[in-house]
Amino acid sequence: MGAWFPGRNQLPERTRETRSQVVVADRGREFAFVVGGSYVRWGFTFTPVEGGTVVTESWEFLPDGLAMFRERFGEEAEQRIADRTREAHEGIPATLTAINRIAEAR
Repeated sequence: MGAWFPGRNQLPERTRETRSQVVVADRGREFAFVVGGSYVRWGFTFTPVEGGTVVTESWEFLPDGLAMFRERFGEEAEQRIADRTREAHEGIPATLTAINRIAEAR
């Protein structure tokens, strides 16, 4: 809890570098972090099931992130917020596939 780490989001048109802070570190249950300390919450929950674990990923803008986008992009903010949210949610299956691949290799 409280640790900061660098992150990288790779999209076809750009790579975005970030700094994030761990806000939940409950081993075997949940791991979550906040990008930029207050902009976006990204989390993973782990639910044991017979034969494995169900991993659920979540992503959401926080009030500071919404405010930053509105200040930075003005009239374009709402569309940019919608685009960023869509991009994040579209990336969830790829992230979960990568986690599965790593877990099964162990």
